[in-house]
Amino acid sequence: MKINWGTGIVIAMILFMSFIAFFVIKSFDVDNKHFLVDEEYYKSELKYQEEIDKLENTKTLSSKIIISKTTTGYIIEFPKEINDETIGKVSFLRPSTKVLDFEIPLVIVANKMNITHNNLVSGNWNIRIDFTSKSKDYLVKRSIIY
Repeated sequence: MKINWGTGIVIAMILFMSFIAFFVIKSFDVDNKHFLVDEEYYKSELKYQEEIDKLENTKTLSSKIIISKTTTGYIIEFPKEINDETIGKVSFLRPSTKVLDFEIPLVIVANKMNITHNNLVSGNWNIRIDFTSKSKDYLVKRSIIY
């Protein structure tokens, strides 16, 4: 069967319109799960100055907080001035889905914290370490690929 140029143009237009229609229908699909990073992002935005202050406090530490991967998970190494009496939490946030997010309390032993890979699945993670030491608030944000 021989297709002339007029038929080819009509076929190309039908394919293009089908392509556009597919994306229009897909955009109205209610089964898509789109997650926000934070459910109450308006309230979080108002507290952003506190977060900036915590990040600035972190810069004043004697050394950087190091997050390194091991065979059993991750180790977070803290500077010398951060002791075992520090309180806080470590949040693991998955940008692709909120279902996998989790938090663990900060437990520092000999300036280190071990995190096992029990809850981690492969992919991109945002780590947020929020802690208080000697009545001063600190915050560390990092992205890792597990």
